[in-house]
Amino acid sequence: MNGLQSRHLVTLRIDVAFADMLDVGGGALGKRRIAPIGGGSFEGERLRGAVLPGADWVVARPDGRMAIDVRIGLKTDDGAAIYLAYQGLLSIAPEAVERYGRGEPIETSEYSLRALMRFEAGAERYTWLNDMLAVGIGTTIPTGAIYEVFEVV
Repeated sequence: MNGLQSRHLVTLRIDVAFADMLDVGGGALGKRRIAPIGGGSFEGERLRGAVLPGADWVVARPDGRMAIDVRIGLKTDDGAAIYLAYQGLLSIAPEAVERYGRGEPIETSEYSLRALMRFEAGAERYTWLNDMLAVGIGTTIPTGAIYEVFEVV
């Protein structure tokens, strides 16, 4: 094998209700918050549809990074239900952390958002997702995040 191979699966847009985040407070791993996901969309060559409500269990770690743990439902444009779970890391340059916390935009050069994604599908036409490992490369936006999701082949 000559290295990691991938192909684009979908562009995933997640709408986060930042104003409704539940602040659990400091714990052993860091400050935990639960961010409601109100919706969004996904679109690619082989599947497209809407993001259903879910949540992002975020831990702001003592080292300044944020561990994310997202679980959402997807509804394809042809009516199939798919479960998507992903974990990842948001690393923000120290000088941008305060701005990000206030909801101000930050430049893509000031952060890195990466996630490991797994899908579950019961509909026969989408069971090919069940054995897939995917990687998402994210961009933050004021209303949430946009991920370019790649299937590892």
